[in-house]
Amino acid sequence: MQLPKISIPKKYYKVGAWVLGVFLLLVISLGAIAYSKREAMLKTIMAKAIAKAKNNYGLTVSIGKAGFSGLSTVSMERISVVPKDRDTLTSMRSLSVGVKIFPLLFGNVKLSEIKLNDGKLNVVIRDSLTNLDFILKRKSKDSTNTTKNKLDLSEIASNLLNEVLYKIPDDMEVKNFMMQLNDNDTASLKFLTTTATIDDGKLKSTILVNDTLATWHMTGNLKPNQKRLDVMLYAANKQQVELPLYLQQKLHTKISFDTVRTEMKDADYKGDDFKISGSWSVKNLLINQARIAATDIVVSSAKIDADLLIGPNYLSLDSTSTIFLKDAKVHPYIKYTLSPNKVYELKLDAEEQDAQAFLEAFPEGLFESLDGMQVSGKLKYNLDFYLDTSIPDSVKFSSNLTPNNFKILKWGKTDLQKINKDFVYTPYEYGKPMRNILIGPSNPNFTRLGDISFNFRNALLTSEDPSFFRHHGFVEESFRKSIAVNFKEKRFKRGGSTISMQLVKNVFLSRNKTISRKAEEVLIVWLIENNRLISKERMLEVYFNIIEMGPNVYGIGEAASHYFGKHPSELSVGEGIFLANIVPRPKAAMYKFANDGGLKPYLLPYFNFIGNTMARRGLTYADTSGYGFYNVRLREGLRQYLLPDSVVVDTSALELDEDGMIIPQITPDKGKTLFDRLFPAKKDTLVRVDIKTDTAKTKKQLRQERREQRRKEKEDGDN
Repeated sequence: MQLPKISIPKKYYKVGAWVLGVFLLLVISLGAIAYSKREAMLKTIMAKAIAKAKNNYGLTVSIGKAGFSGLSTVSMERISVVPKDRDTLTSMRSLSVGVKIFPLLFGNVKLSEIKLNDGKLNVVIRDSLTNLDFILKRKSKDSTNTTKNKLDLSEIASNLLNEVLYKIPDDMEVKNFMMQLNDNDTASLKFLTTTATIDDGKLKSTILVNDTLATWHMTGNLKPNQKRLDVMLYAANKQQVELPLYLQQKLHTKISFDTVRTEMKDADYKGDDFKISGSWSVKNLLINQARIAATDIVVSSAKIDADLLIGPNYLSLDSTSTIFLKDAKVHPYIKYTLSPNKVYELKLDAEEQDAQAFLEAFPEGLFESLDGMQVSGKLKYNLDFYLDTSIPDSVKFSSNLTPNNFKILKWGKTDLQKINKDFVYTPYEYGKPMRNILIGPSNPNFTRLGDISFNFRNALLTSEDPSFFRHHGFVEESFRKSIAVNFKEKRFKRGGSTISMQLVKNVFLSRNKTISRKAEEVLIVWLIENNRLISKERMLEVYFNIIEMGPNVYGIGEAASHYFGKHPSELSVGEGIFLANIVPRPKAAMYKFANDGGLKPYLLPYFNFIGNTMARRGLTYADTSGYGFYNVRLREGLRQYLLPDSVVVDTSALELDEDGMIIPQITPDKGKTLFDRLFPAKKDTLVRVDIKTDTAKTKKQLRQERREQRRKEKEDGDN
């Protein structure tokens, strides 16, 4: 069916033409007036801006010459910005800035061009003062009668991103712009941009680092109107981009890479959330940081395709994101909620993939003992963590590495089955080896598991790892409780290590306290436990024969003889509980005895707790008299080294444990035998005493003193 033709009278065309004509005439008239007055308007605007900078920030802004050089381009010469009582922050010989007219009608300032010649940004640090202090000194408006508006993070993110994109011009030409950091009168860091151009969205720049140290290039494609950016940073002559020495020293970190690329693909609202999609990739990234690893860590290829969500009250890396490490893939989910309570969420999901690819994805240098290991089969990994800071005891934690036909075909640098036969164990203290200990029958102190008293075995398992024979190396509930306790205490108070983890840490790994060593410990435990490389019985036997149980006392054989003059098979319930008690702090063992050789009364509750727990589990008989507490007696030969309990000792230079006891310090002396070092002449002996601490010192001061003492000892050990 054909619709009838609608005829519009000619008079309406005439009216429309007159309205449009009048509007255009009005716009032209206003434009002409504005054009004729623009120089005066520019001076007024600049005067207000300079006054505002002076009043709000204490900045003296000087502009030698300013004026329009086109319809919407302002050119300025001899510009400087000087904070009050500070060094000049920035200076420029000439600067031209052009804005787009149409967006300006709607209140948006979008740059069309920038030209800068001979500029300098100079940050000066003098002791604790900098010429950036003005940022913190802005005069705030009176807020006594204002109400605090609720912040919407998604709106803030959208506005901030738009402001950044608006300031990317269509055309740019920068020549000789220096960014310099002067730390206490020393030119510590300099970046000179010799050229930087944007032409039809194509970015090219050359940056000289510390004059002739290195040359960097930044290139890419910029399409701010479409909210798309693609930028790459690399060094000239196929060299690596390396963090300058000044930053390495400040951050105690060395970082270098071949190329790094950042891409933003889209940014827009998705419901109430503001979503930014993009990627970040790096080639041959090298990191050397003492807290991460003792050696260089090299990531040959890494990339993340990321979807960042900013909600009204949270930030999130969405689970649609993917991390690529060589041929392995992991889907991360990270969320940080700010209100009404702070909530931390982390999930990692690595779908089932080739086990060898999974293993080779780990950065080089991260797991040294596994380098060169060959495996077959498939692996799948899942991690789930949730912590609401208002109820930390409800923390959730689970971690599962699931194998499918997984087999170890070849060992790496370390044979994880070496402890199935006799081997040499070397204990370390403060980074230095103490002595070599043969773990095998040739050592008279070595004790087979079957020859160790169940009184000690059960006491130690009860106190350290009750589910040792049931778990596969890890106890998630223990980890969960440790996280809750440590968060509430705001310090590391409780660990979650099992006997399996302690054994691996001591036998297979270095003594470096790094993140990589802890991660390597977890992975080796998983390999041993889930592939049944070592039986539980052998693991426990080795553990009992290597654990430190006093100053230079290692293993149950040495400990039973040292403290009680007995063979491990002869230990009573009380002696077993006592030896289990000293494992966490073995150097404090002697100071738990009173001067008559008996135990100090404060240990009785511990004996009752461990004893009652063992009794409930059918590991010993119920006892109402302290489970052998009153029968534990230090052997006669050691009692001479115990001073009377009433002796007062100055504790200012000593390290105390949580019970207020002196922790003995062993100082190696090449001129003395091992026995002499352990038990020096009486005039040099440090022994168990009642400690009367300086009551003028707070608990916090004492803790600080102990930490400082441990730090000094560690430094001495490292040297």
